[in-house]
Amino acid sequence: MQRLTIWFDGGCPLCRREIALIRRLDRGRAIDFIDVAEAGAACPIDRAALLARFHAREDGRMLSGAAAFAAMWRAVPLLRPLGLAARHPAVLAALEWLYGRFLAIRPFLQRVARRL
Repeated sequence: MQRLTIWFDGGCPLCRREIALIRRLDRGRAIDFIDVAEAGAACPIDRAALLARFHAREDGRMLSGAAAFAAMWRAVPLLRPLGLAARHPAVLAALEWLYGRFLAIRPFLQRVARRL
């Protein structure tokens, strides 16, 4: 099994907090984290696309949105059951719908998080 690669927006306070948590939970160091906001970060697709949505590469496949989160969860033993549940198409569709709602309010949540 190949290592999982996660691309995240290090300029986003929500993303930084979530990635910090996942790094602590990733005791087996199964995930490579790439901060897309850093100059010179390796970007396999357009940087703007990487900043707009969460992306991961699992077993050579690029994933986006809820599918990328599910891949990340599968790599972390504590969260693995959630990631496995997301392999069911109905569960993944529901998670993607929720992720879409989150993206709509993300700018507001970022402003709030920057104040904290």
